[in-house]
Amino acid sequence: MAVTLIESAKKTNDPVQSAVIEMYARSSSVLENLPFDNIQGNALKYNREETLPGVGFRGVNESYTESTGLINPQVEPLVIAGGDLDVDKFILDTMGMGQRSVQEEMKVKALALAWTKAFIKGDQVSDPREFDGLQTRLTGDQLIEAGSTSGGDALSLGKLDELIDATDEPTHIMMNKTMRRRLSAAARTTSIGGFITWETDAFGRKLAYYGDLPILIIDKDNTDTDILPFTEVGGSGGTAQTCSIYCVSFQPGKCQGIQNKAIEGRDLGELQTKPAMRTRVEWYAGIAMYHGRAAARLRGITNAAVTA
Repeated sequence: MAVTLIESAKKTNDPVQSAVIEMYARSSSVLENLPFDNIQGNALKYNREETLPGVGFRGVNESYTESTGLINPQVEPLVIAGGDLDVDKFILDTMGMGQRSVQEEMKVKALALAWTKAFIKGDQVSDPREFDGLQTRLTGDQLIEAGSTSGGDALSLGKLDELIDATDEPTHIMMNKTMRRRLSAAARTTSIGGFITWETDAFGRKLAYYGDLPILIIDKDNTDTDILPFTEVGGSGGTAQTCSIYCVSFQPGKCQGIQNKAIEGRDLGELQTKPAMRTRVEWYAGIAMYHGRAAARLRGITNAAVTA
């Protein structure tokens, strides 16, 4: 059964590992909500339903037309993500062991943000060590254009609704902070509308909703660089000044994370080569798209006021 990292942290008996998992999820809205399956081995093989078989009606003494569905086999590899962290013994002896915890939390946060960027922008052609993200995976009917203007178009609520409808059983919308502000402004404009509400997430933070779908903010990566900046080229070409909004179905049988085991932080003790204590954080994980319409992308959106 797939569970989120928050639920996984509750189930582990190791307080150190539980703290690492919770810090990891708290650092990323994607990891906070994405359900994970534990798998055996280093990859997941599964069949994804693409086309249903045909059916019809027949008259007396007539036969049916034979038809079968289309199933596409998929293979999702696990990738290795993590890092080593050394804290000098001088710092620990003079400033206390709490300094090590501070550095470990920063390392876990950096890993969570790097994984989140790969979830959106990952491309195995550019870097075979990472997995393909949504931007690479979503093509055909799951890639929707905001308009046909060279250089992009303003977001329209009609296109946002089209994005949601293109996703089977949608659970979340993902966008940058600028587009959330644009939606909030549209909600205050009587000529536009836009049903925006606010609730509280699992960590007590305010979370915006469009209709009944929570809006997850995709902000910075581990290098403090925007993950969804206005630097994309829209489908109609022109200046690279647009961004994308994603709609996803984070639930079993749709878009899920996969892992061989939970993320772990290991205390490797004092190094022989230098007077420092080393901690290693590591995770074997990836993503799986079990359904062809588990996510959709709306691209070519400019930084302009939302329209109806």
